[in-house]
Amino acid sequence: MTLAIRRARPGDEHDIIRLIRALATYEREPDAVKATPEGLAALLFGDAPKVFAHVAEVDGAVVGIAVWFFNFSTWTGKHGIYLEDLFVDPAVRGGGVARALVKALADEAKAHDGARLDWGVLDWNELAKGFYRRLGARHMQGWEPWRLDGEELKALQDN
Repeated sequence: MTLAIRRARPGDEHDIIRLIRALATYEREPDAVKATPEGLAALLFGDAPKVFAHVAEVDGAVVGIAVWFFNFSTWTGKHGIYLEDLFVDPAVRGGGVARALVKALADEAKAHDGARLDWGVLDWNELAKGFYRRLGARHMQGWEPWRLDGEELKALQDN
């Protein structure tokens, strides 16, 4: 098995969408993905991208993704990376692919003088929690995720 981690490039959007759909199915939301390969390509590879991705290839086939963007900590005065999605094809799990993807993001943070990596984990996903604990990550106690979207977001925008 030959593992390679690299920044996503034009042409990867179909594999990225395929893995996003597989992640949505894993997370019990198979019909939730509205993103398209064309839209994703424009966001990832357009003139001023605000979202980025790394892909993992095993023997030349894309088997994993890390989709991320820069965030900012007012307390440290530095950027960080927010990992939006990490997914590895179940057929190659346990072979170090996910760890290599997270390491690539740690390297990105270092290259940009970043202070941290952040992400969210579904409360029932014990497999992911165990993996992150083995990396040395910790659950942020006291912080709860909040979101404003859909009709409520539209209502605020319209007022």
